[in-house]
Amino acid sequence: MDLDLILAIFHFALVFALVAIVSAELMLLRKGLMGIQLRLLGAIDGAYGASAGLLIAVGFGRVFFGATASGFYLGNPVFWMKIAAFVIVGLISIKPTIDILRWVRQSKSNSHYAVPDGEVRTARRFVLAEAAVFALIPIFASLMARGYGL
Repeated sequence: MDLDLILAIFHFALVFALVAIVSAELMLLRKGLMGIQLRLLGAIDGAYGASAGLLIAVGFGRVFFGATASGFYLGNPVFWMKIAAFVIVGLISIKPTIDILRWVRQSKSNSHYAVPDGEVRTARRFVLAEAAVFALIPIFASLMARGYGL
């Protein structure tokens, strides 16, 4: 198996993992969030960060070590739009991640801690915004694959 194929497989697997993780976060960010669901949300959010970091590494691995010359990507404004969308998703994710870490910390010191519903609603809105911007990434990838931006 060649390196380009391996990188492509991992790249797609990580993209699908992120979609699944964001979906799981949305399912858990509900009224009455506490206990095991809150700890699960914390673990899932950690997996989100790890998967996003791996996706960046594998994606740039494809740029510099894949079958397509790096100039195809680096000189393509659609590639940079895709990267910008990913960065925006990452920036949007900071607030809910900080909130989730705080909530998990609070639940460790108080086993009956329930996240205030208003805070859950706010975090949910941020995660929905992440999902909306994330949806642009495959659009940009499809445009690149068809030669747009060159």
